[in-house]
Amino acid sequence: MRLFPLCIKCRGNETDAPENKTLEDPMPLAPTDQIRSRFPALRRIHGRHPVAYFDGPGGTQVPEQVPAAMAHYLFHSNANAHWAFSTSAETERVRQQAREAMADLLCARAEEIVFGPNMTTLTYQLSRALGREMAPGDQIVVTELDHHANVDPWKALEEERGVTIRTLPLIPETGTLDLERFPELLGPRTRLVALGAASNAIGTLTDVAPLARMAREAGARVFVDAVHLAPHRRIRVGELHCDFLACSPYKFYGPHMGVLWLRGDLLENLDVPKVESAPNQGPERFELGTVNAEGMAGSTAAVDFLAGLAADGGSLGREPHADPSARRALLDAFFTELVPREAALLERLWNGLAAMPGVRLYGPPPGQDRAPTLSFTVDGKSPRDVSSRLAEEQGAFLSHGDFYAATLARRLGLGPDGMVRAGISVYTNAQEVDRVVEGVDIISSRRAGVSG
Repeated sequence: MRLFPLCIKCRGNETDAPENKTLEDPMPLAPTDQIRSRFPALRRIHGRHPVAYFDGPGGTQVPEQVPAAMAHYLFHSNANAHWAFSTSAETERVRQQAREAMADLLCARAEEIVFGPNMTTLTYQLSRALGREMAPGDQIVVTELDHHANVDPWKALEEERGVTIRTLPLIPETGTLDLERFPELLGPRTRLVALGAASNAIGTLTDVAPLARMAREAGARVFVDAVHLAPHRRIRVGELHCDFLACSPYKFYGPHMGVLWLRGDLLENLDVPKVESAPNQGPERFELGTVNAEGMAGSTAAVDFLAGLAADGGSLGREPHADPSARRALLDAFFTELVPREAALLERLWNGLAAMPGVRLYGPPPGQDRAPTLSFTVDGKSPRDVSSRLAEEQGAFLSHGDFYAATLARRLGLGPDGMVRAGISVYTNAQEVDRVVEGVDIISSRRAGVSG
């Protein structure tokens, strides 16, 4: 299922964002080798191999301009905001630029963008605010597919507010949600539906827009976890029909931060836990304490990096934030070109692993619209052992575990060790994919005993 249409022009949405320019002759995405040259981490050698980073779903590497932007802020503009001197004013500009950059990434408005330490913290904070409006017997819908950061903050309201949690089940055979069950979970007491747009564990994309429309027609608000979607697809919050959406810059080549988009009227009217002296209007009313301004500078640089990959044939020499409407068009072009590139690498990886006896793959197969994230197990080998051997023998860094999607792992019949996960990122190339396939073949075959 397609999550939403991919197109060059960002269409109008519920946030009344500025009209977007289009690229009359969009340039192709920068070549992978050119993209890779901007990531110093790729120069690392492990054993006899350059490191191949497949751990992007847990956190991507960063291009040079991200830490450079953070260092520039810390060296030259480091201050708190709202004071009457130049570095304080520069800090305010840095924070505003970050809101504008994230608004461009999400096709939203800058005044609807909230920054925090991570998505989990922001979601817990939002659950506290929404929980103040809930009463015993109110209902919240969660799913079995999601990262627990989009489950446990809502489940906490069972004890705190007496709400009832209803769960949309997973179909283990397909790795998708049982969408036919969704309407029966909605009712007059449904207050919130929490949906994941993309599974960080098995790559499933969920078409959240029709589900969100049904939920809102039933009188419920909709929260979307887009952490794993943001690196791989163009997001337009208006087309998703949601009320809240969260993502994480460190999953799309930025620093460790979280971002929460709230529909404007909700941002202003929610009963947000905060200190008395904090602002009562705008996104700052939701940002507890001093915001990480250097992280916000790095987040702007990450969005500009993505936009720059579609600029001037990928020269990476422009500063897209100088013209925000142009930056949106460049982001449109970037994601349009990125999707087939990632899909081709995912198919190469899937087909290579699927040909091996004893290797089990999880999630939708290639050909379906899915994120380029593949989890697998090898019969007779623990996921940790497979991950360790791939690192030592191939220089390929793959993560292992349940990736905080513990319910999903249990429904797939997996033990506490979970799976091995390979995530394709903008810097991944075909040679690295082949190294993973070769490494798994050695581990899973009789040659494993020979290679020790």
